Amino acid sequence: MEVTYKTNKNRSRSIIATPPGATIKEQLKDRGMSQKEFAARMDMSEKHISKLINGEVQLTPEVAVRLEMVLGVPAKFWNNLEAIYREKLIKAEAENAVDKDEEIAKKLPYNEMAKYGWVPETRVLKEKVVNLRKYFEVVELSLLENIQITKIACRRLAVTEKSDLALLAWAQEARIKAREVETAPINIKGLVNIIPKIRLMTVMKAKEFCPKLKSMLAECGIALVFLPHLQGSFLQGASFMDGKKIVVGLTARGKDADKFWFSLFHELAHIVLGHIGQMNGTSEDDEKAANSWSKDTLIPAKDFDEFVVNNSFSASNVHVFAKKQGIAPGIVVGRLQNEGFIKHSILNELKDHYKVVV
Repeated sequence: MEVTYKTNKNRSRSIIATPPGATIKEQLKDRGMSQKEFAARMDMSEKHISKLINGEVQLTPEVAVRLEMVLGVPAKFWNNLEAIYREKLIKAEAENAVDKDEEIAKKLPYNEMAKYGWVPETRVLKEKVVNLRKYFEVVELSLLENIQITKIACRRLAVTEKSDLALLAWAQEARIKAREVETAPINIKGLVNIIPKIRLMTVMKAKEFCPKLKSMLAECGIALVFLPHLQGSFLQGASFMDGKKIVVGLTARGKDADKFWFSLFHELAHIVLGHIGQMNGTSEDDEKAANSWSKDTLIPAKDFDEFVVNNSFSASNVHVFAKKQGIAPGIVVGRLQNEGFIKHSILNELKDHYKVVV
C-alpha cells in the first residue's frame, strides 16, 4: 500500500520535517545520475521515484533494501531517516493544530465558562486549548467547524464569529447536563399531544410548572435544561439531537415570562416541524417557521387578529383576552409589543418575571 503525505504539512513554527528523498536527491547529484536512470536501476516507475524524492510517499523497508543495493547506503540508514521524518511530520502537524486552536481558544469566552465551572480556571493559553478540547470532546478545536458535530437548531438575536463559538460552548454544556436527564424514547406524536397542557402552564408559578414541564418532556424523549447566558452569544435557546434523546436548552437571558415561553415554544417548534438533526442545521426559513408556530400556538392568529382590530389595549382588556385564551397576560403584552401595536414600555407590569436557577 502506498502511503502519501501532504507536503504542505511538513513544517510548523519551530519544526521542519525533511523527507529522506532530499538525501536521495543529493546522492543522485553527486553521482550525476538522472531520476530516469535511477528509476530503472530501482525497478520502479519514474512517477513513484519523483514522489519518493519529494516526500509524497512513504519510504518502506522494501524500498530501503533497494536503496542499499543501488546507492550502497545501508537500509537501516534509510529506515531511520524515514522514522525521523514521520515523527517530525506528526510533531509539525500537532504544533500547527495547537497554533490554530490557540486562535480559536482566544475567541471563546473561557473565563466566563470557568466562572460557571464548565472548564478549569487557567491563564495559560496551551492549558486552555487542552481543557477546551476535552470540554468539546474533540481532538482539535478546528473540528468544531464540522457540521456533523454542531448540528444545532437555535434562536439567536445576532450572529458573529465569536457569538457562534459562544453558542457552541453553551450548547456543549447543555449536552453535558442533558446526559444526567433520564428520558423515554423520542415520541414526537406524544409531544404534539401535550402541547395544549404545556400552554396552560403559562399561568402557573415557575416552581410549580418547572418540574412538571421537565417530566412531561422527558416522557417524550426530550431533556430540558436551563443554563446561564454567555456574554456575546445573543442566545435565547437551542435544540439538537444527542444520542437517543433531543436536548432543549434555554438560557436565563431575558427572564420575562413571555420571552421564556416564546423561546420554549420556538424550540419545540423545531422538533414538531422536523428541523432537528438536519445536515446543515436550521435555515432562515426554518427559523421563521418556528417563530410563526411559536406565536400562533401561544395565541392563535385568528384570535389575535380579532383582539387587535379594535385597537383597545388597556390592562383590563388584555386580562380579559388572556383569561379567555387560558394564558398569562404577559404573553399577550409581549406579542402586542413585538408586533408594534404598543410600545415596549407599555403594560410591562402585566408581565411575570422568572428567576431561572441553573
